[in-house]
Amino acid sequence: MSVLFLDTVVSQNRYPGRGIVMGRSDDGLHGFIGYFIMGRSENSRNRIFAEEGAGIRTQAYDPTRMADPSLIIYAPVRVYRDITIVTNGDQTDTIYAYLTIGKTWQEALRTREFEPDAPNYTPRISGIMRCAEGCAYALSILKSAEGDPEACGRFFFEYENPKPGRGHFIHTYEGDGDPLPSFRGEPTPVRLQGNLEEMTRGLWEALDEDNKISLFTRFIRIDTGETQTRILNKYR
Repeated sequence: MSVLFLDTVVSQNRYPGRGIVMGRSDDGLHGFIGYFIMGRSENSRNRIFAEEGAGIRTQAYDPTRMADPSLIIYAPVRVYRDITIVTNGDQTDTIYAYLTIGKTWQEALRTREFEPDAPNYTPRISGIMRCAEGCAYALSILKSAEGDPEACGRFFFEYENPKPGRGHFIHTYEGDGDPLPSFRGEPTPVRLQGNLEEMTRGLWEALDEDNKISLFTRFIRIDTGETQTRILNKYR
């Protein structure tokens, strides 16, 4: 099966919503993480990413225009020891809390479900990466059953020692619509190419110009754990 470059896959969808990509750089030396947010409403678009410790947090670009912070203000990225957590909501904190008491990220996510934003019922997507004596990552999606708010499906996908230049991409929506159609199937396998600057710029340019808001990327050196981080905000 042909595996497309990440930029190509992203550019084919005008509105993937929020997305997580994890994989291994093509030089084989780094784990790669990317997380982006998009928005259609004024409230969703009024956001930026800001660094917070080893992670990031969403913030209002213009606090006077923030109508409802629920579901859009949260910490997408947190780090616990050698585990980087990335999600599209406050389940980041749930996963972090469970890890600190010796429980698993799966146990944490079994206490959560999709977002209560009828009629979309936006999926909660999450990922964790550990770069220590190798590279391993996992992705998850919690979503309603064909828009049924009474039924939640929880799916987990684990990847160990990916080949250099390979990763997986998961996002919230299949595309634009009303209501928005939830992501279907397994995370999409993608090809990764270039250094962090090149990958960041390529992903940012692949996102729809009207709907993109912010992008976070990170390289994690597999042998040392050293990190490099980039943040791009449409509104600065």
